[in-house]
Formats: sequence, structure tokens, C-alpha cells
Amino acid sequence: MSDTSARLQALITMSRALGDPSADCIILGEGNTSAAADDESFFVKASGTSLRDIDADGFVRVSREKIRELLAEDALTDDEVREGLAVASIDAGDTRPSTETFLHTLLLDLPGIEFVGHTHPTAVNALLCSERAEEAVRGRLFPDEVVCCGPESAWVPFVDPGLVLAKAVGAAVDDYIQRWNAPPVVIMMQNHGIIALGATPAQVLNATAMAVKSARVRLGAAAWGGFRPVSPEELERIFTRPDEKYRMDKLGG
Repeated sequence: MSDTSARLQALITMSRALGDPSADCIILGEGNTSAAADDESFFVKASGTSLRDIDADGFVRVSREKIRELLAEDALTDDEVREGLAVASIDAGDTRPSTETFLHTLLLDLPGIEFVGHTHPTAVNALLCSERAEEAVRGRLFPDEVVCCGPESAWVPFVDPGLVLAKAVGAAVDDYIQRWNAPPVVIMMQNHGIIALGATPAQVLNATAMAVKSARVRLGAAAWGGFRPVSPEELERIFTRPDEKYRMDKLGG
């Protein structure tokens, strides 16, 4: 099996895990995933396919450079988006890449990022669709959340999916990198869902699962007066402890 074929198979396995009904991360055709194929291209979920039972035919290989050219535009019409995605697709046949291909291009261009998973977990969206969504997902509550999800999540206010969302995600990622000197592990998108990214499928799956657990903890704590995030000093200690760094590396595969 070639490296590219192995990468695609790893993406299929990761995608099916995110689409497993027991995970409660997506239903029907929700969510999308991607993985780097090489320096010039990546695989992204085809529009209208389901992660639950996706196979190789459910992904489209896309030219990075062609999508970067579209991302450089200030705005695109719906027809220009459709035509641009078609031109960027490599041997796609009748399938079309997800509308969120733009943000996958941007994220897979970040250093060390090889896999991306975007989902809409029920527990997380209960927070993201609330009146105080940003406050509801801010901070870290327990050490394993820091280990699997990073010191904080990047935050993206609601915008129209597609090119506009990709630009908003890009701005949030740039802000995060300025503050933490590394890409985010989790991105929270208001009234939409989450994005988990990493060097391996395990990092994406672990970050997603821990974000879902954290959301459930936050919802439970709200019934007892609200949740208490760890202090900045506590967060710094957890994030920089050698034993926690060891656990981060082991859990990431």
C-alpha cells in the first residue's frame, strides 16, 4: 500500500469513528473530514456523503494551489464557488468536494497538521447555540481537557459556511497562533460546530471526544451554579508539565 493509499485509509477509519452514532457527533450527511495526501493535494469528504459508512468513493482529492487561489478572492458567487471547486478536484468524476473545502485547505497548510475533523456534537452545540455561547466554551475545566484540546479553543462567531467561514476561521487561527505560538487543537464555531485538528487521526478523535465530555460537564455544572475554569496559573502549570506533555504525545499516537 502506498503512503497516499495508507493516508486515505486512515482518513476513512477516522471519519467512520466520528460518524458512529454512539459518538453523537453527527447524523445523516453532517460534518466533513480531510487529510493531506501530499504537498500538492489533500483528500476531503465529498458533498452529500455520510461519515458513518464512508469509503474511498466518499472523498475527493483536491489541488491545494487551486483552492488557495480561490481563498485569495475577497468574495465569490455561488456559481464561482461551484466552478472553482470543480476545477480544483482531481479525478473526481461526478462527486463534488464539500463546501467547507476552503477551511480544510487553510488548516492543512498549518505546520504539523495532517488530519482535520469537523463535526456537530449535540452536547457541544447545546453550548454553541446558547445565548452566551462564547462564555460557555471558554476556559479549561480539568487537566485532560488541556492535554487533548490544548490550552484554549479558537473562537469563530457565526458566519455563512464556505469562503466567508474559511476566512473567519483563518483570522481566529492567526489570533490563536499569535498568543500561543502554535496552531489550535480545537476550533469552536458559534451556532455551527467544532473542528479538531492534529498530526494524526488519534489526535483528532481524542480532541473531539474530550470536547464532547467537556460540554457535558459544563452543562451539568450549570445546574450547580456554573462551572469553574482552572486559573491561568493552573492552566500554565498543566500545559507545561513534562508528564502532561508525555501524555499528549502518547495519546496522539
